[in-house]
Amino acid sequence: MATDLRLKEQLPQLTQRIVDTYFEMETLKHLDHSPLPSYSATVEIIEDLWEILYPGYRRRQNLHLGNITFHVGDLVDGLHDKLTTQISRALQHECDSRDDEDYDALAQAKTIHFLEQLPQLRTVLATDVQAAYDGDPATTCLDEVIFCYPGLEAITVYRLANLLYKLEVPFIPRMMSEWAHSRTGIDIHPGATIGKSFFIDHGTGVVVGQTCDIGDEVKLYQGVTLGALSFPKDGEGQIIRGKKRHPTIEDRVVIYANATVLGGRTTIGHDSVLGSSVWVTRSVSPNSTVVLEKPKLRIRGEETEPAEHALDFQI
Repeated sequence: MATDLRLKEQLPQLTQRIVDTYFEMETLKHLDHSPLPSYSATVEIIEDLWEILYPGYRRRQNLHLGNITFHVGDLVDGLHDKLTTQISRALQHECDSRDDEDYDALAQAKTIHFLEQLPQLRTVLATDVQAAYDGDPATTCLDEVIFCYPGLEAITVYRLANLLYKLEVPFIPRMMSEWAHSRTGIDIHPGATIGKSFFIDHGTGVVVGQTCDIGDEVKLYQGVTLGALSFPKDGEGQIIRGKKRHPTIEDRVVIYANATVLGGRTTIGHDSVLGSSVWVTRSVSPNSTVVLEKPKLRIRGEETEPAEHALDFQI
């Protein structure tokens, strides 16, 4: 604890200087009577949903057919209330000009619609879990995938966020995806469209943009970027939003580590393979293999370079 109390006498003046900036700048503050969605409540919602989608793996164990209905029913009831509250807050902030709107009723309707899709979502997630097991010889069982794989966590949160995104819920889908991003290093925009049996191996540094279309049985490795080549602008130089900016990846494509695929007009045809570190900005026909030219390894300090030091780039 500091002992010089004279230094603390400066704090009221500093406080006033900080508050003055709130009046000087219209941004970087939310001083309103309408509350925003709660970040901590959103994380709690994700954890409750994970418990429903993968029962017995994280918080509550010793579940069996005799108590699972009560356990899931309690979670669903609580999620109804939590989601309705948070969605109502998000809608009210987004549409505050429509003061006569019953935000709670609209939020409840969206919540029910969302919860009704959970059974089908579990069916899709089962294909993602199986794809991870089938695609990674290092894993020993499906339980290991669910317990340990950051790719599955990112995909699960994405699929939940995507359902809310399609219901036009503001803020919350992006809050969910950025929470998963902070945990896994995998950045999937909730607006992306991703088919079944999706597998991200290792995962750190993967980026999937908002308008990506990804087919079934696609596999990505760490560092892959599916991004925008450029941002279309209007006559005043402002970015035009809502346009297709990110690539289309067709069924059964494999994209290896640190590859970059850019552009809304770029399509990677089905059953193609993109090698590590390639940079692709135009479409690729189905059943193609795209690799860099064969690099050569040089080791300084050696008089000659044995042939075995040449790096044979293979898929």
